[in-house]
Amino acid sequence: MNHLLTITNKAANQIKKILSKAPDNVDSIVVGVDNSGCSGYSYKIDFAISSNLENYDKIEKNGVMVLIDPKATMYLLGSKMDYKSDKLSSKFVFDNPNEKSTCGCGESFNI
Repeated sequence: MNHLLTITNKAANQIKKILSKAPDNVDSIVVGVDNSGCSGYSYKIDFAISSNLENYDKIEKNGVMVLIDPKATMYLLGSKMDYKSDKLSSKFVFDNPNEKSTCGCGESFNI
């Protein structure tokens, strides 16, 4: 599914750095959505072993694999995952056309 999630070069490069220091057998990350935060949902990212996760959409970019939790597909459709860094922080960010609102701190969203 090509239009599920677009991953920028910056995000792919950061994922590659993170995976280079990951525990044994970890070969990818999984992106999902949790019920949490003051607006209802928040993004979650975790290590994954791709062979253990069937029925997950797989997106490959610059030599890294990102798996999408099937429960998050409808929330992520058409989104873009990027990596932002400034003097005070660095984090993965999502540009999600499905978001209707976000909380004041930007950690959660509503669809």
